Amino acid sequence: MSLLTAMTLMFLTGMIIPENVSQTEPVNLGSDLELFIDYHLIKSTDNLRLKLQTPVDEGPVLFFDNPWEGIFSGYTTIIRDKDLFRLYYRGVPSAGSDGSDAEVTCYAESRDGINWTKPETGLYEYEGSLNNNIILAHAAPATHNFCPFKDSNPAMNDNYPYKALGGTHKGLFAYGSSDGIKWTRMYDETVVKGAEFDSQNVSFWSESEKTYVCYFRKWKKAGDKQIRSVGRSVSKDFLNWSPPVLMSFGDTRPEELYTNQTSPYYRAPHIYIAIAARFFPGKQIITEEQARRLNVNPSYYHDCSDAVLLTSRGGTSYQRTFMEGFLRPGIGLANWVSRTNYPALNVVQTGENEMSFYVNQNYAQPGSHLHRYSLRIDGFTSLHAGYGPGEMITKPFRFTGHYLVVNFSTSAAGYLLFELLDSNGNIIPGFSMDDFKTLTGNEISRRAEWKNGAVLSSLQGKTVLMRVRMKDADLFSIKFE
Repeated sequence: MSLLTAMTLMFLTGMIIPENVSQTEPVNLGSDLELFIDYHLIKSTDNLRLKLQTPVDEGPVLFFDNPWEGIFSGYTTIIRDKDLFRLYYRGVPSAGSDGSDAEVTCYAESRDGINWTKPETGLYEYEGSLNNNIILAHAAPATHNFCPFKDSNPAMNDNYPYKALGGTHKGLFAYGSSDGIKWTRMYDETVVKGAEFDSQNVSFWSESEKTYVCYFRKWKKAGDKQIRSVGRSVSKDFLNWSPPVLMSFGDTRPEELYTNQTSPYYRAPHIYIAIAARFFPGKQIITEEQARRLNVNPSYYHDCSDAVLLTSRGGTSYQRTFMEGFLRPGIGLANWVSRTNYPALNVVQTGENEMSFYVNQNYAQPGSHLHRYSLRIDGFTSLHAGYGPGEMITKPFRFTGHYLVVNFSTSAAGYLLFELLDSNGNIIPGFSMDDFKTLTGNEISRRAEWKNGAVLSSLQGKTVLMRVRMKDADLFSIKFE
């Protein structure tokens, strides 16, 4: 079904029928957390919709104010490594060609993801001093966009629990580290080839696909012009990579993506979250006089950008369930300039009920910094009901577990009701909405219960469907456990 047909059907009937509702095999949920972020589990809805949530502005957390950093710092990666948050970013004091020797990789760390320090690593000199936070230098072009990750491959046997890729047009070089600070090039030649790579190129071990994956800048033809898009390669050993394949975006309008920032969601690694920088070349918002007042570099105010949310469940396709902006530029003019509002790689938990992502802002001007935004746990999107009640029916699925755990919020007037159906659509005795203990409240993890004390053990491995009725409520995720 085309997007236009689906929208027409929704208008005429009030029922959303996603494109991929037809299937021969039930969805295998197992005990995985399932986000309401796409139509993977949803068969139909009536008077409900998937809703993009609004990130909370938590303010600047790190300024790029050292002489070796500067107003063109960027391509940031944040890794939560047990109780330590690690932050990597490019430092470059003045604009120059991509991959110049002036570019260095800098490091900061935090114990809470909110308060950051820049430790003096003593590894590389800058203007005759080792008192800096540089962890890689004189390694061009890798320092243009050096992008590390913590390797979770259970079969890893190379003594490098930290790995990274970096490089530009000729390809990406592979690096390894035993401690995340001191880095060694793993191979003399580039390992990922066949694309442009003139952006942040991200990689990780995919638990669900059982392979290393890399998402990178690859240009593609759109009409009569070339636009910035995303390609993907895979590898079993991190050194030998498959030829690049362009990612697809479903039946959506082509848009330029400057960075993709694809990573497995830490609570549901089978779902890849991409908070991507959407770029509008030549769309100038501020005037020359306004740029002078901001003291923006004269070459960096003729474009603008924001951030959008994409998802993937592996393979070579993204789901663009939401075309609207996920993060709009802030109030004022400072972030309506070129190459700003670029999200850092990875979403990390920063509180009991909170997760954060980070965004480079005030690019190419004094005050260039990293900004933090927060969301509730699992709260990228939700299945949303307004004041008028609505219903959702899932696709057939199988699960493993004894209980259903729900992440939800309602108003005082709102509620959620759950009901389980057999494969023929009949209510399973004991699991009707009439038997269900109504959920009203706001909780990250709440066990759903039926009045007769029925547990789900007897339904494990069987094909079932779920009906959810909601009013003035948001459903963020479910999990069987």
